[in-house]
Amino acid sequence: MEFTAKNIAEFVGGRIEGDENAAVSTFAKIEEGTKGALSFLYDGKFAHFLYETAASVVLVSDGIELTKPVSATIIRVKNAREAVARLMQLYESLQAKKTGIDPAAHIASTANIGEESYVGAMAYIGDGAVIGKGCQIYPLAYIGDNVRLGDGCTVYPNAVIYHDCIIGNRVILHAGSVIGADGFGFQPTAEGYEKIPQIGIVTIEDDVEVGANTCIDRSTMGSTYVRKGVKLDNLVQIAHNTDIGRHTVMSAQVGVAGSTKVGERCVCAGQVGIAGHITVGDRVTFGAKTGVHSSVGSNKELIGIPPQPQFAYFKMLALMRRLPELNKQVAELERQVAELEKKIKP
Repeated sequence: MEFTAKNIAEFVGGRIEGDENAAVSTFAKIEEGTKGALSFLYDGKFAHFLYETAASVVLVSDGIELTKPVSATIIRVKNAREAVARLMQLYESLQAKKTGIDPAAHIASTANIGEESYVGAMAYIGDGAVIGKGCQIYPLAYIGDNVRLGDGCTVYPNAVIYHDCIIGNRVILHAGSVIGADGFGFQPTAEGYEKIPQIGIVTIEDDVEVGANTCIDRSTMGSTYVRKGVKLDNLVQIAHNTDIGRHTVMSAQVGVAGSTKVGERCVCAGQVGIAGHITVGDRVTFGAKTGVHSSVGSNKELIGIPPQPQFAYFKMLALMRRLPELNKQVAELERQVAELEKKIKP
């Protein structure tokens, strides 16, 4: 599949500097660009790669000034990173998708499979399950009884959807993800811990992506919710009865405890931990390893344990590096004060 610089510029609304007939058929990082490849440059600090790359076409963000000749054809766009993402989405959408049901798949007689869907070998689809149109169910995926899966979903190998859970349209579940396992509910007794049945479900809305080996637990009652457009990285844990707001993103190893509500368009960097039964507002950013123990309002950028504004946190870290030196200074001052006290005593 081949595109010219002119085709690309028309699609992304860019301006061509160079040969509009330059053709590309693949993507490459700018430092690894070869003839026939499309690359991009969104940050001026990497501009030196542009003068060295062998890529045929490079998307360049407006505002990056060139100081040397460039052999590649340049397409100027507002944001090169966004433009290349759109092109990669187009490229992926043009790839042929599998259809049909492999003879080795197990599909219950009461299940309903939508048109143009694919079900791979050894995949399991339970009683009463409904699979939407154009879904891709890869080998060894498990879809339990009465699950509802919307249109255009992708369920990769070894992903598991427990019974009764509801999945929206265009949801992607990566390998090893588990949707609807029991929430961590136990009642302490004299004999130990008694299991509290988790009789609720998980509801995942449209356009959500769930990373490999990520777990979203079913609710004790009602539903655990992952709202529209949420993106979860690998190894994320979402506990029972939580509600993750629209377009929130969470990096690897984030954990959210039970019955917590996280607002819309929040960002959780790696290893953030959020305690249970609290509320996080909209548009909150937590830096890596932040420990959130109480509710947080909207429009904040926080980091640390307990969470604090980023400037204050990094100022504290700078002071901590000086603690050994400050400790010596304090010890010396204490010694001097003690000597002065001896001299002024009657």
